[in-house]
Amino acid sequence: MSKLVIVGAGVVGLSCALAAQKRGWQVTLIDKAFEGDRASHGNAGGLAVSECIPLSLSGLGLKPVKWLLDPLGPLAIRASHAPRLLPWFLALRKVAEPENNRRISNALAALNARCIGDFEVMLNDISLSHALHKVGALAVYESHAAFQKDKAEWMLKRTLGFQWRQVDKAGVMALEPGLAPVFEIGVLLEDWAHIDDPAQLVSALRQRVQALGATLARGSVTAVAAHKASSPAAVLADGTYLSADKLLIAAGAWSAQLSNTVGDRVLLESERGYNTTLPHCAHLLKRQVVFAERKFVATPLSVGLRIGGAAEFAGLHAAPNYQRSDALLALARRFIGHLDERNTKKWMGHRPSTPDSLPVIGPSNAAQNVLYAFGHGHLGLTQSASTAALIGQLLDGVPTSIDMAPFSISRF
Repeated sequence: MSKLVIVGAGVVGLSCALAAQKRGWQVTLIDKAFEGDRASHGNAGGLAVSECIPLSLSGLGLKPVKWLLDPLGPLAIRASHAPRLLPWFLALRKVAEPENNRRISNALAALNARCIGDFEVMLNDISLSHALHKVGALAVYESHAAFQKDKAEWMLKRTLGFQWRQVDKAGVMALEPGLAPVFEIGVLLEDWAHIDDPAQLVSALRQRVQALGATLARGSVTAVAAHKASSPAAVLADGTYLSADKLLIAAGAWSAQLSNTVGDRVLLESERGYNTTLPHCAHLLKRQVVFAERKFVATPLSVGLRIGGAAEFAGLHAAPNYQRSDALLALARRFIGHLDERNTKKWMGHRPSTPDSLPVIGPSNAAQNVLYAFGHGHLGLTQSASTAALIGQLLDGVPTSIDMAPFSISRF
């Protein structure tokens, strides 16, 4: 039986482990804390399949400057981290070029179009089909002018195959009567879904791969020892080597450090996201609501109403600034009525983000037996099962169901 070592046991790593096991691979997962908090646990819980337009600051005018001047705005860069961020932001500028923007959108759409189907297969395998709610999502606007500014993106999403319909003020209130009556227009995202609890999903995946015989090795991986034709090995902090026929790096925002040891350069940043979960408020909404102008979302989960959003660039080691969670909650108070704030829980997680919004999925350039599955940004949950299906095809050595060239690490 062929052996696969996977570095990282978040939702992507675990999904890939399950896909490999179903293909007959013997899997060892390495993580420093299998039950510890991670980006997989605290995300907003939505399957945002139509999110296929790459991040770009082009066309926003002075908005990014205003955001940066507001320490609790939707975008923040800590001064101490700014010099390290420069190469990432220089690459981000190229995304706005029309040819690049459309190429990236096409690639994301091809990946996202299969996400719900792959996710349903995975949920069925781990007995969590009941936890998926295919009720769409609702993006809301406080003014028609704000919607018109975004309309070109909505039309592009439609041409790429995603379904949405415009609703008026009365339609917004009929869909979500728990919202404040301040939204003039809404967009019902018919393809979207959400799950009960991301942490529950991660736990169920971990239990399933263990039941199928996966080995869970606790430790911190400091490097990957790999040569072009040799068996790769994960090097742990205590000096232990764990080798296999193939090795997959799925370590989220920490993956760039490991790919560098293999010999592959990648631009990857921790785009830190914050949220607040209100345990007694899930009943206030029926589906995920995207507050388009304010850049935050609210999702009714089994663990409560989760208010999440914001992007903070501060690196992997800076202490959280939970005032950002407080700021999101303050916004929620304005737009969602009757919030019960007992026992609220604040959270921060590291989204692994590339400047072109495309994940890194596929083989290493430097070592043929090393594979990558990281860099999913805001879409780790959404793209997890489809990433696993593609990694499974690569392990099988069969043609992949979509073109993998846009996701190659060679683009860096």
